[in-house]
Amino acid sequence: MEPAPARRTLVVANRTAATPLLLEEIKRRAVKQPTSFVLLRPIVSSKNASDWTLEEAVKALRRAASGPTRQLTVQVEGHDGGPDAFEAVKQALTEGDFDDVIVSTLPKRTSAWLRRDLPRRIEALDVPVTVITQPGGQRRPANEAMLWNVDNHRAPEDNE
Repeated sequence: MEPAPARRTLVVANRTAATPLLLEEIKRRAVKQPTSFVLLRPIVSSKNASDWTLEEAVKALRRAASGPTRQLTVQVEGHDGGPDAFEAVKQALTEGDFDDVIVSTLPKRTSAWLRRDLPRRIEALDVPVTVITQPGGQRRPANEAMLWNVDNHRAPEDNE
């Protein structure tokens, strides 16, 4: 029997659940320390709804969490949430024992979650939050975009 992972991270994403930025962050965290990930996909009723299934997103997160050599033990599960992202996160945090939350979202100019201040509202629940989003303005390569995120929204373990 394997020991339980040292960290448990809630990943909140919908249209960005299988984007390169999020997958790189999942891989980075999994390599740094054993972590189980739970993908929470709030239901969004929009003409721009996701073009992937929850199962496809979980598979992508599993690949990323297995590390660059695909040798790491992987614990990834996925759940659909309700239509209110904050309430879905609040319920997940109540039911699960999470160390932190990753919110993966669209750029600020198009993100309803950022306009509604979802990351700050989640932080008010006394849990560290990392936001992963492509910077606004000109489109940047993934490595530059990740550097922007790391510099402006440090992962909880980097602040300790």
